[in-house]
Amino acid sequence: LAGRFTASPSPLDEEKLQIELSQQEISPSDYARTLAERKAHAYGAEALDITDGVALIIGSDTIVDLDGSIMEKPTNEHVAHSMLSNLSGNWHQVHTGVAVYAVGASTSSDEPQLMFSFTDTARVKFSSLTDRDIRAYIDTKEPFDKAGSYGIQGIGGQLVERIEGDFF
Repeated sequence: LAGRFTASPSPLDEEKLQIELSQQEISPSDYARTLAERKAHAYGAEALDITDGVALIIGSDTIVDLDGSIMEKPTNEHVAHSMLSNLSGNWHQVHTGVAVYAVGASTSSDEPQLMFSFTDTARVKFSSLTDRDIRAYIDTKEPFDKAGSYGIQGIGGQLVERIEGDFF
């Protein structure tokens, strides 16, 4: 691939969208895909002014699903502790939604055009955690920007007993 690559946050108000989606009957898998689609669309619609050629916008989002209950990023230590306690010793699913849009002068519309979107799901089993384990992990501050209060690629990977699927 040739060209220029830029990584930027979407201008989407995620909190507002999460409230909107929580009021709908939507599966956790579709929830993750919809977040990814809306993030990419918002970026394409508001942040780019392509006058020559086409740009591809890739959006993604990950959520944790414990028995159909969606776990977003924790808002404080109490919420993080509760999430990690609920995950302790249990299987859950991690859904990552991905969306690709095309924008620019060479597309047939002024709006971003959805090329494709999908959700990839991994099953994850947490080890049984003690309260001390949970508090030590929270003290690292890693849980606060992670869906479900953990990041498998970081220190949170030590909390995982088994994974079925991909986490990259």
